[in-house]
Amino acid sequence: MKALSVLRTIERASIVTIFLLMVVLYFLNVVARQFGGTFASDFAWVEEAVRTLNLFLVFLAIGLALEYGRHVGVHTWRDRIAASTGLPVRKLIDAVGFLFSLYLLWLGWRMTEFVYSMGQKSATLDIPIFWIYLAPAIGFGLLALRYFLSLIGAIDRYSDETAEEY
Repeated sequence: MKALSVLRTIERASIVTIFLLMVVLYFLNVVARQFGGTFASDFAWVEEAVRTLNLFLVFLAIGLALEYGRHVGVHTWRDRIAASTGLPVRKLIDAVGFLFSLYLLWLGWRMTEFVYSMGQKSATLDIPIFWIYLAPAIGFGLLALRYFLSLIGAIDRYSDETAEEY
């Protein structure tokens, strides 16, 4: 799956870039406040920028976290139920997760459209507020993709090898 490999690379690069940008911005903000005097007020936008970047960092990472088995789960309970009932519990979890992620994607997109139609801008960054609401829509889209790929067997998110790979 070449496309999934490209998507993983883009996600990882974006996450690392966003994280490093957050670190640099906060470092510059601390230095400006410590040594900048009145110059420090020019950096008032940094905190809002870092909060916005943090939203994208979290929501871009949820798909990768699911794929590599990093989401919280009670494995022994799940496996015990599957063994005692014979139900495909893992497939049920993937199907419910996929449907719920699609629902949250739809809600996120609707909220983004609504906020976009209002034309509101952020206070210090002067960017449209809809960008903040776009982060969950993107994140839940990536999460739905991973649940779907796990459901059809294209990825094995339950494998111990996958969890150790990351």
